Amino acid sequence: MPAITIGQHLINRLKEVGIDTIFGVPGDFNMPLLDIIEEDKELTWGNNANELNASYAADGYARIRGAGAVVTTFGVGELSAVNGLAGAYSEMLPVIHIVGTPNTKSQASGAMLHHSLGDGNFDVFHQMSAMISCASSHLKKNNAITEIDRVISTAVRSKRTGYIGLPIDLIHYEVNVPELPPLSLEIPKNPVQTQELALKVCLEAISKAKHPVIVVDGCVLRHHAEKITEDFIKRSGFPTYVAPMGKGAVDETLPQYRGCYSGCVSLDAINEEIEKADLFIEIGSIKSDFNTGNFSYALDPTKTITLHSFATIVFCAEYQKVSMLEFLPLLTAALPKEPRVFNLGPRHQPLAIQEGTEITHNYLWNKVPEFIDENAIICGETGTSEFATLNLNGPKGASYITQFLWGSIGFSVGAALGAAIADRKRRLYLFVGDGSFQLTAQEISVMLHHGLTPVVFLLNNDGYTIEKLIHGPDMAYNNFQMWNYNKALDFFGAHLERNTKAGCSKVGFEGKVSTRAEFEAVMKDIQAQPDKMHFVELVMPRMDAPRELVRLVEKSENR
Repeated sequence: MPAITIGQHLINRLKEVGIDTIFGVPGDFNMPLLDIIEEDKELTWGNNANELNASYAADGYARIRGAGAVVTTFGVGELSAVNGLAGAYSEMLPVIHIVGTPNTKSQASGAMLHHSLGDGNFDVFHQMSAMISCASSHLKKNNAITEIDRVISTAVRSKRTGYIGLPIDLIHYEVNVPELPPLSLEIPKNPVQTQELALKVCLEAISKAKHPVIVVDGCVLRHHAEKITEDFIKRSGFPTYVAPMGKGAVDETLPQYRGCYSGCVSLDAINEEIEKADLFIEIGSIKSDFNTGNFSYALDPTKTITLHSFATIVFCAEYQKVSMLEFLPLLTAALPKEPRVFNLGPRHQPLAIQEGTEITHNYLWNKVPEFIDENAIICGETGTSEFATLNLNGPKGASYITQFLWGSIGFSVGAALGAAIADRKRRLYLFVGDGSFQLTAQEISVMLHHGLTPVVFLLNNDGYTIEKLIHGPDMAYNNFQMWNYNKALDFFGAHLERNTKAGCSKVGFEGKVSTRAEFEAVMKDIQAQPDKMHFVELVMPRMDAPRELVRLVEKSENR
């Protein structure tokens, strides 16, 4: 039988699921694995500034490519990454966390090693991570090959994180294996009789409905079900909305698209349309607080068909294991060939730009779409930016990266790095607040290192605005030291001579703008320079916030 090292097998399996960049930080227990990564011409080493940022980058990468990976060292490294990995688990992203651990002899003897707790327990951190993983393993010689396959395939199928602890002495350990089949990534078929019954009741409900609507949510993106969802929208003709976590799952140029629905956070006219509906068809719903306008998302379950990856629910009756991935195309094919027509009038729009010269949220989010390319990746930081994207009239083919469920501030900078590496052909636009930026600013240097060309908008409104809206607008804990943000690229080495594999990014605009006229002039220059990285500090009024965030906070106060 042919022989292969455990480390090489692990790398081969990561490549098999489409991963070509592995994020992380070197540590003495993982470096032999990093040698394999660096010597592989098909792979890029992420070279992150710290493990937390690396986990955010793997999350952003997985949102674009379908799966991601991060390598840390034992103890100190893996714990630094836990927050980002918990976010990936929460938001249903298959990120594989690989941890280089001490050699098996030291573990067996309970040696008091650095990075350990000094108590001889070398499995404690694995046990911690197992709570935020759908599959985990601390590898041994006799099970390494099968355990690697199990963890990766389970994570990819389940859309959750996986954990692999790899002792340093096993990285180059050779094992004899038979010819290995591809990873098992197929989703089980739906039970035939249950599916047929679900199809019958769904079609009956649809035929009786006079005002049906479709609400598309985040699980459509996680399961890459955009195409079958669009087919259903077009064939049915039903008015279609997205929930916040579903933004980008529906082509907004479709005539059936009506906007973003999130309960009280929605535009008033969208709520009025929803209230008239007599049948709701939810596809991939996620009923979290921020995704539903603090649970003001008022869809009557007795009038709702919910299509999930794990079940179909019709008027409170659950058809177990009837996944939308197989069921939705069947439902589409069974609809009348001619779509129904609904005359709802023009799509409702946010409040038009108000007069003034300051760069307010009302101005920015109405104006910036004029300067964003088709097929863009739009990354909105937790806080004002992610809420503002809900009613953003983005370009055709845009993808949106936000973190409505986990909500970790600073997430967007690392995630933007990962997403930009995942698809270099698409232009990435990062919107990050001044406070969040201070948590993860180091990844700007990693973007430069990899020769990336994002457009970074730093929203400087002098403090944690979202926190001030929630509580303590005048409290010192919601403020922090001001930085010269517009000098970030210079500080992180943009103008130094570098010799890297990718080549340091070319730099375009790097500066501060305070008025609308300045912003528009700068954006015209940025549009003309797609091969460069740009950093735009936007000076905005203190306490100014998007209407959607203000609405959410008001709802929170009234709970």
